[in-house]
Amino acid sequence: MSTPPPPIPQTAAPDWQAAPGAAYPAPGSTHSGYHSPIPVVRTHLGHAIASEWTKIKSVRSTMWTLGVFVLLVVGIGLLTGLVVSGSDPDAGGESPLSLGFFGLLLGGMCVITLGVLTTASEYGTGMIRTTMVACPSRGRVLAAKAVVFFLLAFVVTLVCATLIGFLHVALLEGHNAKEPSGEEWLKGTVGISLYLALLGTLSLAVGSIIRHSAGAITIMIGAVLAPLVIALFMFSSSLQDVQQALFEYSIPNQMSIFYANSLSESGPSGWDPLWIMLVATAAALGGAFALLEKRDV
Repeated sequence: MSTPPPPIPQTAAPDWQAAPGAAYPAPGSTHSGYHSPIPVVRTHLGHAIASEWTKIKSVRSTMWTLGVFVLLVVGIGLLTGLVVSGSDPDAGGESPLSLGFFGLLLGGMCVITLGVLTTASEYGTGMIRTTMVACPSRGRVLAAKAVVFFLLAFVVTLVCATLIGFLHVALLEGHNAKEPSGEEWLKGTVGISLYLALLGTLSLAVGSIIRHSAGAITIMIGAVLAPLVIALFMFSSSLQDVQQALFEYSIPNQMSIFYANSLSESGPSGWDPLWIMLVATAAALGGAFALLEKRDV
């Protein structure tokens, strides 16, 4: 009759409940002998911003939308400057910076599209689930998206607006054009760049609320164009006050204020459009934060 094999000696299981980064006891020993080579740090907003920057610079939609934006702003701006300088020897004392309005108005559609895609596209692909698993703090994720997008949109717009501004000043030199003052340069470059970046951030918030790319883009384009179009067809005298308000507070008119080319003599002026857009963006982001915490991903 064969002898049964001796029992396998039992060793104490390591304490896996120890704190992250703490030493674990080696198998068969009561002494701690293992230290994790992976540093354990407390995550913060900076990590989320780095993650969102990696995402936004690696997707093709960013390159396409910003590429079309640069093409529209610089291309239309240059074409406008060449046409005006070649056909009108007397600029009538107008500021050359105002010619950049047309390209930036059309380029704003690209900023709106990219802002929506920054949030809504992740819901369409399901990537938002992975994002929330990697960073369970939903508010931090949305804040990181807003910060990264705002800075990117502001820098790209500022570079384009400044470049086209210098081109227009050079093209209209000697055409009796008004020499832009320091404040006009500030509003025509930094001011309009802040406004468009906020408009794109508003679109980002709407994309987070709607969670559907096509729907959010349609809503934002409607918000840009609808007030002006509706006002054009208000012929009744009883609707004159409404028509005037739609003209004054339409986004195209507010953008033109940065170039002193308002469609209305009353209403917002100076830096008012920037504060209006700031309040609207803050309200939309507040609603997006609140809904993000209540909804299932």
